[in-house]
Amino acid sequence: MAEPKNAPRVPVEERLFSLVLALLATESGLTKNEILSTVQGYRQRYRTGGDNVNLERQFERDKDDIRDLGVPLETTEAPDQPGNNHSLRYRIPRGSYELPADITFSNEETTLLNLAAMVWREGSLSGESRRALMKLRSLGVESDEPVLGYAPRLRSRESAFDPLSVALERHSIVRFRYLKPGESEARVRTLAPLALVQHQGRWHVHGIDQDVAEKRTFLLSRIVGSVQPTGESFADDGGDHAANALAELDAIWANGVGVLEVTPGTDAAARLARRKGSAITAENQLTLHYSDMNLLADELAGYGPEVLVLSPPWLRDAVLARLEQTAAAHGRPVRGTDERHGEADHG
Repeated sequence: MAEPKNAPRVPVEERLFSLVLALLATESGLTKNEILSTVQGYRQRYRTGGDNVNLERQFERDKDDIRDLGVPLETTEAPDQPGNNHSLRYRIPRGSYELPADITFSNEETTLLNLAAMVWREGSLSGESRRALMKLRSLGVESDEPVLGYAPRLRSRESAFDPLSVALERHSIVRFRYLKPGESEARVRTLAPLALVQHQGRWHVHGIDQDVAEKRTFLLSRIVGSVQPTGESFADDGGDHAANALAELDAIWANGVGVLEVTPGTDAAARLARRKGSAITAENQLTLHYSDMNLLADELAGYGPEVLVLSPPWLRDAVLARLEQTAAAHGRPVRGTDERHGEADHG
């Protein structure tokens, strides 16, 4: 049985946020069926007693997304049903998610946070959310706080997200300017959008590039200016485009491997070692995966002398080029490439 055709569309970021808050709401956790039938963003498409395969796939992708964002999502088996995947319960332990006890705020910061919390509480607990909370309680799931209903309209950082989302829903062809790394000017691209996906914390649009009649995936942060509809529409073949796009990005990420030497005790060591797929291979050395060399080079250059790229050579050259540009912009000479990427000589 198909999903409801008139189900209201809930933005992806709102669904993920509602999922996180729902999993924080109960100590014992929620089953997949409880999540799909009650949480904002899933319940609108849930079919009682019907086929929810696509919705379950969406939930599996959402789990990976929130874990990639550093959220400590746990899975526990029912003691009386070991090995039964249908009885698995999902939860986010509040103690692992809250700020460390040693973090403090000034009086001014505390005041601003309290004001923001007041506005949030007053405006976010909708009728939809109250009904979802009541339904969970009717299932025997108790919560000390009505956090399940908090569903603020979170916005994507990239301004292209909303117009692309509308075009995706309406099957509209759009046009935008896209700046690839290494190019001085943005090129106009015409796209039939098939899916918006988040991979490794960044949003991508996957669709059919009308200029080459082939499927392409574009990073939203590289779209320059506004996204404009062309007035043309296209027919969707009904495939699982989001899953296909994520599989392609995962393959690129798996094949992109960098080897770094990282100074112990630094910010770079703390952050890079915790990335998905990172592994310490030797003293002060680690390997990591990446899906976009230029984005990684930007990040590594920001760590300065804390990181030295050992391989691949093109990643090392990209980081060095960024450090040289920074040094030149500040009128500083650059040392040879054999001294930690040629850091700027401040002495």
